[in-house]
Amino acid sequence: MAANGEKQQGHRAGIYKQKNKGHKHGKHRTKGEIERENKGRVSVTALTKKQRKEQKKMDRRHKANQLRQKKKDMVLTEKRRLGSREGPPHLVAVVSLHASVDASAITKLLRAEGAGGVVHQEQCITGVSDSFGLLLPRFKQRFTFLSQSTADIHSLLDVAKIADSLVFVLESNEGWDSYGDYCLSCLFAQGLPSHALVCQGVSDLPVKKRVESRRALTKITEVRFPDARLFSLDSEQEATLLLRHLGSQRQRKLGFRSRRSHLLAQHVTFTPNLEGIGGGPTGLGTLCVSGYVRGCPLRVDRLVHISGYGDFQLSQIDAPSDPLPLNATARPPKPGKGGDVDMMVGGSDGDEEAPLRVLMKADPSCRESLQTEAEVDPMDGEQTWPTESELLEAEEARKNKRVMKVPKGTSDYQATWIVDEDEENDEGDEESSDEDDDDDDMMDEALEGEDEINSQEAGSGSEGEEEEEEEEEVCNAERTGADQRYDEHMDEAAEEEGLKRYREARANEMFPDEVDTPLEMAARIRFQRYRGLKSFRSSPWDPMENLPLDYSRIFQFQSFERTRRRVLTEAAAEDDGAMVGWFVTLHIIDVPPSVMESVQAGRPLVLVSLLPHEQKMSVMHLLVRRHPSNTEPIKSKEELVFHCGFRRFRASPIFSQHTSADKHKMERFLRPDAPTVVSVYAPITFPPAGILLFKQRNDGIQDLVATGSLLSCDPQRVVLKRIVLSGHPFKINRRSAVVRYMFFNRDDIMWFKPVELRTKWGRRGHIKEALGTHGHMKCVFDNQLRSQDTVLMNLYKRVYPRWTYDPYVPLPLPWVKREGTVELDDLDME
Repeated sequence: MAANGEKQQGHRAGIYKQKNKGHKHGKHRTKGEIERENKGRVSVTALTKKQRKEQKKMDRRHKANQLRQKKKDMVLTEKRRLGSREGPPHLVAVVSLHASVDASAITKLLRAEGAGGVVHQEQCITGVSDSFGLLLPRFKQRFTFLSQSTADIHSLLDVAKIADSLVFVLESNEGWDSYGDYCLSCLFAQGLPSHALVCQGVSDLPVKKRVESRRALTKITEVRFPDARLFSLDSEQEATLLLRHLGSQRQRKLGFRSRRSHLLAQHVTFTPNLEGIGGGPTGLGTLCVSGYVRGCPLRVDRLVHISGYGDFQLSQIDAPSDPLPLNATARPPKPGKGGDVDMMVGGSDGDEEAPLRVLMKADPSCRESLQTEAEVDPMDGEQTWPTESELLEAEEARKNKRVMKVPKGTSDYQATWIVDEDEENDEGDEESSDEDDDDDDMMDEALEGEDEINSQEAGSGSEGEEEEEEEEEVCNAERTGADQRYDEHMDEAAEEEGLKRYREARANEMFPDEVDTPLEMAARIRFQRYRGLKSFRSSPWDPMENLPLDYSRIFQFQSFERTRRRVLTEAAAEDDGAMVGWFVTLHIIDVPPSVMESVQAGRPLVLVSLLPHEQKMSVMHLLVRRHPSNTEPIKSKEELVFHCGFRRFRASPIFSQHTSADKHKMERFLRPDAPTVVSVYAPITFPPAGILLFKQRNDGIQDLVATGSLLSCDPQRVVLKRIVLSGHPFKINRRSAVVRYMFFNRDDIMWFKPVELRTKWGRRGHIKEALGTHGHMKCVFDNQLRSQDTVLMNLYKRVYPRWTYDPYVPLPLPWVKREGTVELDDLDME
């Protein structure tokens, strides 16, 4: 104890205090204590290595070596097959990416005698002027070359879908121009096969500048082609190196074409159906197309799709002589399961051609049908006895009966089942126009402040402008004639439409989905198709509820992914039909004569064999991203041109967000900063497949809008359109507030009373009661409401794409006409 009587402070142990081990008393937990701690949980039973079927180290090494050797053998087999007599000739398309280069100069060097090849002009492609076959006995390979112009973007994309290799001709200084970059964007999005880069004019440069020019061109091309090889083609020896490279380079496999048989037409004939003879309809005919089978075996009972024209049936497949044999006598193709072959195919050019034999004929009972839509039975719905209210409504409707045009002989009862599409379209147009007007009003209010600021700034600088008025008048007098000629190329209607669309997109960006409640119509009538959701993520929505009439025309899979795997597996295992590499003639029945006219106009003809179910209509979903070159707003339900795999069509899609939930919010415009799902009525296509979206202007120009890939086929994907009604807090008392300007009558407030409210600052609440008869309502929120906050109500309805599918797409204008600008020489300006 301390001397002064104060209590001594106790010692506190620090972190360095000695800690001795506890005494091991030898007692352990009992089984009951362990069970009580585990609370019924059972530990995982450990499997032995034998049960897990684990291999020893040497066994795993041997298995890896076997898999590696198997893959090498597959690659070598594929290399030997390509370019040999067992496979089709190596198809090479020469494409120029700059306006100042000429692809014909490249093909001229490749067909020269010094390149080491033997040219066969008989193997040229019908309709394509600069095409030829080339035999290389030294390399035991054969090629088919064609020069494809980039002016027709549709033909360029069709040829790139089936070409084994692409040869891009570059300019020695710039590489490619703006239109060449546009073509490359389309080709990369669609799927680019094996390729090579070629430039000319390097040998004409001085020796010291050749290395610098090649290094500069390599720096330009490595952005698009990081691993491509650049060839300078100015002599026949360099042409031989290019041919060696094309024949030995690794082939890039494209999923959408490797799983389907495809063919490039080399000889085409058309025989019209005779009236009264045969079973074909008049105005159509039989198209005989000869070419090499590529991809996988071609079956005669499958449908074939002609790019740009639709789906057709085959009647038979013939086996003519191969026009490009590697040796003097080509071996006949082996007979398949679809038919017997008992002929000998002719030999070289000097020999007589062997008679044409039928390889296989189609069986009408096994041939796939051309039915694209499901049969609709209008009496298939549930029939119930009408109620008294329904009888009164029917009587009232009979009194107010509207006169409509019906076919001759139609009764009054039958006329009631005829759907007036114009009325539905007008109703939808009125609804969209109302929303558009609301968006425009909001946009004008948002821009009023900017206009006032701009006017004030303009007034402050008026004194300085007075001193320059005389000089500006002189300049304006000189430019009057040029401006008038410039305005001749201006479309005022298109400018007004573009301005309206721009304002709508900007208003939607500033105020997402916000609409104004109409004053002349009750909100419960205007928004009667909408409903509120407690939670967009977890609230249920029946995907089979209130489906439109168009859904009775489409097909649906119970499991699309399981069907896709089964179809692709069966297609890969097929070994009957016309095998890959055979030169065959396809007889396609009931083809319009416009197909032959397209071939005679110089456009290539591409055919592809469809997989089962790929001719049937359904709801397809595509995942796309907006292309950076497109800056114009693209609105939902606007007609676009689609390139989906081998198909090309026009349709009006809807846009939605790409999420993993069971409900997806609709996007009014195609977003530039996020991937978007595009839903459209279209024929079924099994992924993978590349997607290109174009927008066609009134003058015929097609602009690239978005690129992406095929996502799925799912008619039950729920896409919800959201509208937001806004109100202003008038009086605030702690958690309760009086809100106005959301509704304008008492009945609307009572109608939407169950819907939850939210604010821009994160408060949530609900409507408690209506005050008066002019739309004021008392609301209660979860926390204090601020005076500058805005009260919002979210309403949703399900939306569907429009049925505007059209397989016939008009040809786009060439790039020369698409600029739309006036040259300086035309304006006589210095």
